[in-house]
Amino acid sequence: MRIAIAIFLLLVLSGCSQPKQKPENLREKTADATAQFKSDAKALAQGVKEGWNRDRPLDLNSASKDDLLSLPGINDERAERIIAARPYREPHELVSRRILTEQEYERIKDQVSAKN
Repeated sequence: MRIAIAIFLLLVLSGCSQPKQKPENLREKTADATAQFKSDAKALAQGVKEGWNRDRPLDLNSASKDDLLSLPGINDERAERIIAARPYREPHELVSRRILTEQEYERIKDQVSAKN
């Protein structure tokens, strides 16, 4: 009886297996999955970078343009002006050098530093 049940289960399970895929289909599915993984990995890496730097002030003397653009109220023109006026001894020089207004500086003052 046990042998009959085992044979029956084996036949049922073999009927449930998927047919063998063609190599072309498998290659295409693998390429699609790899492209999706690449996109996800890039987003993950950017998220890690943002999270790592979230609690640290942004150094005006070494920040990239993209980093500066992440600050509230900083557009392309202002980011380029900040970079062009380097180095800074203190962050408030953004105001004294007329790169930002006092009001604009107030929005980012807790998010920036000027390391020498």
